[in-house]
Amino acid sequence: MIISILAVLFTFGLVIFLHEFGHFLVCKLSGIRVEAFSFGFGPELYGRTKGDTRYSVRAVPLGGYVKPAGESIDEVSGSPDEYFSKPWYTRMGVVFAGPFMNYLLALVIFSGVVLVVGEPTYSTAPVIGDMSLGFPAETAGLKAGDKVLKVDGKAVSTWAEMAEKIYPKVEKEVSLTYLRGGAEAVVKLKTRKAPDGTGRGVIGIAPAMEYKRVPVLKGVAMGASQCWFWSALTVKTLKSNFEKREKPDLAGPIGIVNIVSKAAHTGPVELILLIGIISVAVGFFNLLPIPLLDGGWLLLFLFEGVFRRKITGNVMKYVNGAGIALLLSIFLFATYNDIARIVTSHAAKKAAAAQSQGK
Repeated sequence: MIISILAVLFTFGLVIFLHEFGHFLVCKLSGIRVEAFSFGFGPELYGRTKGDTRYSVRAVPLGGYVKPAGESIDEVSGSPDEYFSKPWYTRMGVVFAGPFMNYLLALVIFSGVVLVVGEPTYSTAPVIGDMSLGFPAETAGLKAGDKVLKVDGKAVSTWAEMAEKIYPKVEKEVSLTYLRGGAEAVVKLKTRKAPDGTGRGVIGIAPAMEYKRVPVLKGVAMGASQCWFWSALTVKTLKSNFEKREKPDLAGPIGIVNIVSKAAHTGPVELILLIGIISVAVGFFNLLPIPLLDGGWLLLFLFEGVFRRKITGNVMKYVNGAGIALLLSIFLFATYNDIARIVTSHAAKKAAAAQSQGK
């Protein structure tokens, strides 16, 4: 429990704090007065005022907070060092800096892991390395390290052979014979349609990883490739959901906490890589053109620059209202998904246990 709590605090604290630090840094570089910059939220535990800025550490270590002077149109006094006194392109730079820092963190993590640990390659052996929460394999009781020997009674010697026998079975029952601790066991489960739009049947497993050393430049290039991969995968998945009118499989705070907790108990490399993936997700999500998010501000400031029209307080009132409603809807939907996933997983595990006892 303690490890899980520390992992969650570290993950969210690092990802969100660096995002806010990006905004803070560009504010300072562009001459915008920053009234407050803190690590964490809630009551102030320690603070110090230096120049015009109050630096503080707060009680809840989940991210950070930056407050530029005149960040609200209603607060603008006309001082040249205020946020809305700066040109639209300067404000775009401040806004973009947050997601940029998230992608930079992900690049450092992905590249660092490759350079320190080695290039990750999937093992060709039919040994389970990881499982997706709530998918058939996890609910049926399979574990990392289990070696699959047979699929529907037919022997498999490689991961590819196993996958070839599972993929065609979309939402159909499949029987796996696996080896764990020297003893063989058989489990029956029903596949799910792959969420990536390929139409394949999956049970939510990934092969074990192996690592090999790589040169520095290749390691950095591979880190950048991972940033692109996770961003492109998100776009591809959302596009497929929209075209097929499928419900997006979003993870909210509860789901992310569960994933982080699981990674923390799996190993340090897995947790560090997950932080990189979450950082990409936070950066990507903030770039979406949704009011109140960085992407929404970017769109507004771009509009201001193209049409040479200043944003008014009335415009901001309606935009912010729409943003709050949309973000709240996304939050509630993601939380509903998290709870439904947990309930489904619990029910499936209970049914699998009852079936096992019945045998």
